[in-house]
Amino acid sequence: MLRQFLVSTAVRRVVVPSMAQTRCASNLDKSEYTTPGEIVDYDDPPHIPVPEYPSRPDEPLETRKQRLLYQSRKRGMLENDLLLSTFVAKYLKSFTADQTAQYDDLINGVSNDWDIFYWATETKPTPPEFDTEIMRLLKEHVKNAEKVQRIRQPDL
Repeated sequence: MLRQFLVSTAVRRVVVPSMAQTRCASNLDKSEYTTPGEIVDYDDPPHIPVPEYPSRPDEPLETRKQRLLYQSRKRGMLENDLLLSTFVAKYLKSFTADQTAQYDDLINGVSNDWDIFYWATETKPTPPEFDTEIMRLLKEHVKNAEKVQRIRQPDL
């Protein structure tokens, strides 16, 4: 039994370091981890209906702004949570009723949050129906000319 233990220990000393050397992260080809040149995006399948967001014409402006504040913070993807929550914290209080309606249409009229992210970061062109004053303001916010750190959502 002692001989078997010594043999297995000797094998581990020889085999394991050579295996670890081939799997070391610094030996990996870095070209495997480059960002793709274009975004691969698939259209939504036509057989899956996307539900329409209910319009709320009688909703008071302050209630709508409170709802949009919440919806901007809880998007389901961290990238949009950070971008939209900081955007809303900066601009929503000064929005008119028309601007608030445009923002509501933007974040609730799109079925895929990645679309909002790609449009705001100008990775993909914005469709004409969403290319509004609010989208242009959001694009400027995303450029972050003030170099503000946006690593967490603003306090409520």
